Amino acid sequence: MSETLPEPIDPETAPAASPPAPRPLSLRGRAFKALALSPEPPLPEWLAGLDAALKRSPTLLQGRAVILDCAQLKPEPDALETLMRELKARGIAVLGIEGADTVGAGLPPLLVKGQPSETVEIPSPAEPAPPLVTSITVEGSVRSGQSVINPTGDVTVMGSVSSGAEILAGGSIHVYGALRGRAIAGAARNPRARIYCRKFEPELLGIDRLVRTAEDMGTALRGKAAQVWLDGGNIRMASLD
Repeated sequence: MSETLPEPIDPETAPAASPPAPRPLSLRGRAFKALALSPEPPLPEWLAGLDAALKRSPTLLQGRAVILDCAQLKPEPDALETLMRELKARGIAVLGIEGADTVGAGLPPLLVKGQPSETVEIPSPAEPAPPLVTSITVEGSVRSGQSVINPTGDVTVMGSVSSGAEILAGGSIHVYGALRGRAIAGAARNPRARIYCRKFEPELLGIDRLVRTAEDMGTALRGKAAQVWLDGGNIRMASLD
């Protein structure tokens, strides 16, 4: 039994294969969040404000999609190109422009029907911390019923401290007149604090967490210039004369 072989195909005379049908182009809408910069006239002042905001928060626009809203500025084409150069110099990449009549060649596309979203707050500059008060001075006397408190440092009274008045200091207490009221020094856990007065007649004394009342002080120093300090966990008193 003989087998018939197919005749060879001549490539030059063979019919050409049909090209594959082109695939249809698929276009889909997609929405993204973006920040909108809205320049206002006069432009130099707005740019100065932008620079100040970027100085306070250098990463404010870093890596963010930015849209330029020109609705308030309404720039001419040349002015718009200048503005785009200013933004580019600040490292701001604008993805689209809205609110302009036309945009020139080489600029981002013109966008329409943008919807507002939440506002991004620009951080305010941090308030400088108030200076730490290390001492206060009372120009005059402290009357009965008054209190002078300085938990961070010394208190100096140029006059007297009346009976019924109170001085409380984180540091030392200096009274250039009579001390007749209550004086508590070292209230900030400062055992090195001292109390000085020109005339020693206190109702109560305290340093750190230790106190002495008038009944415990005796009369040896009464009416004299004196100092009070801690020594080995005990309150010591001595004349300054």
